[in-house]
Amino acid sequence: MPAFGTAQLKLLEKLCNVIAVSGDEGEVRKIVLEEIKAYADEVKVDALGNVLAVKKGRGAKRLRVMLDAHMDEVGFMIVAEDGEGIYRFETVGSIDVRYLIGKQVLVGKERTPGVIGGKPVHLMEGDEFTRKVPLDALRIDVGLGGKAKVGDRAGFATKFRRVGQTIMSKAIDDRIGVATLIELFKNAPANIDLCAAFTVQEEIGLRGAKVAAQYFNPDLAIAIDSTPANDLPVHDGSENTAYNTKLGLGPAIYIADGSTLHDPRLVRFLSETGDAEKIPYQFRQPGGGSTDSGAIQRALAGIPTVSVSVPHRYTHSPLSLSRLDDWKHTLALLHAALKRITPAVLSAR
Repeated sequence: MPAFGTAQLKLLEKLCNVIAVSGDEGEVRKIVLEEIKAYADEVKVDALGNVLAVKKGRGAKRLRVMLDAHMDEVGFMIVAEDGEGIYRFETVGSIDVRYLIGKQVLVGKERTPGVIGGKPVHLMEGDEFTRKVPLDALRIDVGLGGKAKVGDRAGFATKFRRVGQTIMSKAIDDRIGVATLIELFKNAPANIDLCAAFTVQEEIGLRGAKVAAQYFNPDLAIAIDSTPANDLPVHDGSENTAYNTKLGLGPAIYIADGSTLHDPRLVRFLSETGDAEKIPYQFRQPGGGSTDSGAIQRALAGIPTVSVSVPHRYTHSPLSLSRLDDWKHTLALLHAALKRITPAVLSAR
């Protein structure tokens, strides 16, 4: 399998620490191009900002396999100025407003430091202590002299760190997928043509993936993402038996989510690969949410798709948690699957 160690961890740290809110993915795109250009037979940036790269294999009857990982993260957009360094904003992507008060952010190309402010707790009255604070009651405050303008994106200021086997960072969704795809592209097996799509605007509607799929016209596609793990104890302290994924059990192979019924041939092939190679994996339990597979599946005349994700806790928040072993096993499972895949996988029903 591809190497997994300090270099890969440093790459993930570099990817997580930059800010690339949907529609403004340039900082991640720059890193991706630097990492893959020496390995690509073809590489381009399309009109939306997707990075589309091909690594050609050898031999006859090669499958054209698309691997997808989205570059964007959730964040904020400045929409109006209230004066004295205070700005109204909207969320970009799905963010729970309860996470926001008091969180540090970086605004615009200049990365102006700011804070999301709301009414101080010691001035609250009545049900203000218990009800959810509305987004329009919050502001981003960059202080007098701080630089910001309408249209600027802002992102959480959290920095990446490792604590033992735990990764803590903003934007693990989906920088861990981007890092995985970079490593797979660098170590692409020769039995396939690997079409790598580093996509934009996933968090606001899977937009870049549809364009990428139409460009590549692949035989099949795998979306590499990071899925929320609902594996905390329930409120009374008893065992959680309704989790969708758990940290520590390996990559999550999707069966169904809010936008896709994943191709049963590919689900079966991935699980058989895990069994054969003794790589731990889990099935993501059906439910809401979606990945780029939802757009890829519907492109052109239809494309067989499946999603594989690294579990993490506290999605779309200032700080998410993942496990190193889950990431390592995701990389191992996908690389083993790419080496083993043949056209026969798609002929079975």
